[in-house]
Amino acid sequence: MAEMKNLVCTFFGHKNAPAKIQPMLEKKIIDLIENYGVNKFLVGNQGKFDSIVRKTLKNIKIKYPSIIWFTVLAYMPSKTICSEDYSETIYPDGLEEVFPKYAINKRNQWMIDNSDYVIVYVEHKTGGAAKFKEIAERKKKIVINIADCELQKLN
Repeated sequence: MAEMKNLVCTFFGHKNAPAKIQPMLEKKIIDLIENYGVNKFLVGNQGKFDSIVRKTLKNIKIKYPSIIWFTVLAYMPSKTICSEDYSETIYPDGLEEVFPKYAINKRNQWMIDNSDYVIVYVEHKTGGAAKFKEIAERKKKIVINIADCELQKLN
């Protein structure tokens, strides 16, 4: 019997992403699970897009309990209690040595390097989400832009 490979998907999107993208995001994640064998997901913890992704993954896990997902931290968590559930987190090795100003970039690079698929929400060519979409494309990752899917749905 062939060994099952963990196929991984990560996410990048504008910090002010609208909640209306959630149904398309869910559809794309389920497609990756059912048709491409993706079973592991990595998501950040900055901005609205990451929040939408985490909530969506939490709901999808009810129907697909075999998937796993992690919030990938750019900074060591403080002792401050927060309202978000970060029970399943990853803090990439070596990040503690990175100057805080560059921690998110280094974390995002790690996420791309450890992924097969990248789902993004990128509407314009500036900003961090666009930058990491381009990096993922250069690294030959399979990139799915939810913004493009939303446009196609309207046509």
